[in-house]
Amino acid sequence: MQFDVVVIGSGPGGYVAAIRCAQLGMKTALVEKYDTFGGTCLNVGCIPSKALLDSSEHYHNATHTFTTHGIDIKGAVNVNLPQMIARKDEVVKQTTEGIVYLMKKNKISTYKGVGSFKDKNTIKITKSDGSAEDITSKNIIIATGSKPTELPFIKIDKERIITSTEALKMKEIPKNLILIGGGVIGLELGSVYARLGSKVTVIEYMDGIIPTMDKALGKELQKSLSKIGFEFHFSHKVTGASVKGSEVTVSAETMDGKKVDFKGDYCLVAVGRKAYTDGLALEAAGLKADDRGKIPVNAHLQTATPNIYAIGDVVAGAMLAHKAEEEGVMVAETLAGQKPHINYNLIPGVVYTWPEVAGVGQTEEQLKAAGKAYKAGSFPFKALGRARASMDTDGFVKVLADKTTDEILGVHIIGARAADMIAAAVTAMEYRASAEDVSRMSHAHPTYMEAVKEACLAATENRALHI
Repeated sequence: MQFDVVVIGSGPGGYVAAIRCAQLGMKTALVEKYDTFGGTCLNVGCIPSKALLDSSEHYHNATHTFTTHGIDIKGAVNVNLPQMIARKDEVVKQTTEGIVYLMKKNKISTYKGVGSFKDKNTIKITKSDGSAEDITSKNIIIATGSKPTELPFIKIDKERIITSTEALKMKEIPKNLILIGGGVIGLELGSVYARLGSKVTVIEYMDGIIPTMDKALGKELQKSLSKIGFEFHFSHKVTGASVKGSEVTVSAETMDGKKVDFKGDYCLVAVGRKAYTDGLALEAAGLKADDRGKIPVNAHLQTATPNIYAIGDVVAGAMLAHKAEEEGVMVAETLAGQKPHINYNLIPGVVYTWPEVAGVGQTEEQLKAAGKAYKAGSFPFKALGRARASMDTDGFVKVLADKTTDEILGVHIIGARAADMIAAAVTAMEYRASAEDVSRMSHAHPTYMEAVKEACLAATENRALHI
């Protein structure tokens, strides 16, 4: 079969790239090694984790806040973990089946099997039964995503020492979950089990959680997570882990060389993800991945072989589903002769704990390091009528603006609905709004978005109205 475009990988970047190529009139094929479409995000990442986060939050509210709201539940409130997992699986099934529908709707040819290069225009598809077939294409887009990073000195047995994949299908609620890594994935999954009653012990090499985000967000999130059973150990270097029966022991060292052991019944290793380019036979297409498995590309996401492009987790930048989607659209439109662009500074980052955490643009630490003159304004959720009404008073909004021009340089939110609120900040920054511009817009009352208006007032003239 001869195609205009073949996309390898059906995650958010891959399937969106395929859809946009088809919309633009290209004969398109999508190759996926697994039985279902959607990649990590839809199958063992974004979607299933959010399903469990929502379920566990319902339970947490039933046992902690319903009484205050005037809702009395007679009898014990129990966790039905198998049902919780089953609901998550149904959400995943519905979502992945939606991708099948979209492929048919857009007349995209789909192939199941491992795709690898025979040359720069030919993809060999090796199926699960060992048979293979070749397809050729004018252009090829690599969108094979990433997989959890493993520590070479820790054996993942998938029973007691697990990755995020196994954490999504637990058969029991851990009594003490040891979490190696204080980043997004670990904190989200740790939140699920902390809400269900687990003690969660976080061991982090850095001096705080979510270290890539504005430091103030990490400090505030630490306070909130501590309330639901998290314990934090920073500046600790993990050196090993072992299993004896149903007990896991994780060994670590402090920065001054002191050795310490942590014991629990499960250990979740969540130290990031690495590009998944194994098995692509890149050399057959004249390509080579770097030591982190990533494929070098130019500003148009074009590799060293001109008709081959790469997007998402296999190229430089944040490993985010929405970043991969934007890159997929960009490559499709580039192939169609258009002139698309992506402002990588305005790709928001989100942590789906509760409170949620979201940020876009420059952090205060980045502005200080760059010597950029800026001003900051913040507003706490506890001063917000909407937050008090819902009992979601943890958190704040921080707005960073250019000291001279007042252009918004960064917005950082921790609080209820931060994941949705950040889109308004992205919109404002895309149009290069000033903090004053946003502060003079009418924001409905009572809403969480009023905190953004107040933070902009604080940044513009230090005149927030409600604190």
